[in-house]
Amino acid sequence: MASQQHLEKMQLRQNFRNLWHTDLMGTIQADTPYCCLAFWCGPCVSYLLRKRALYNDMSRYVCCAGYLPCSGRCGESRCPEFCLATEVFCCFGNSVASTRFLLQDEFNIQTTKCDNCIIGFMFCLQQIACIFSIVAMIVGSEEISEASQLLSCLAEMVYCT
Repeated sequence: MASQQHLEKMQLRQNFRNLWHTDLMGTIQADTPYCCLAFWCGPCVSYLLRKRALYNDMSRYVCCAGYLPCSGRCGESRCPEFCLATEVFCCFGNSVASTRFLLQDEFNIQTTKCDNCIIGFMFCLQQIACIFSIVAMIVGSEEISEASQLLSCLAEMVYCT
């Protein structure tokens, strides 16, 4: 039931009318110092952005912004700052994506074609890695297994973009 609601939200994002102030390809040029900070300490920036998205009201904090099954079940209300810090360091990719979805839903910001391209490419890499892993298991090839791990790593890097 919850996954159906998330699927519907994702479809709704396609019809949102608002756009990001800066598109993905122009972000580095628009705010180079902040992008450099994000490059060197991504979890720190993710923490600051989520806190800002919550208007510095940590009583509103829910793990992964309520977008994952673990959300609301991690004792966030007792120590939200610690939980957010744990989230951004242990689940960095989910943290970034959750903050993005939170902002998109709150401000009705549509998903861009570039976003869709990155997401589609990541899914393709994950599927190919899965196929390689299955083939490696059947054939018993260490080289194919290593290629699968490399593709999985590449898919994770694409996800973090």
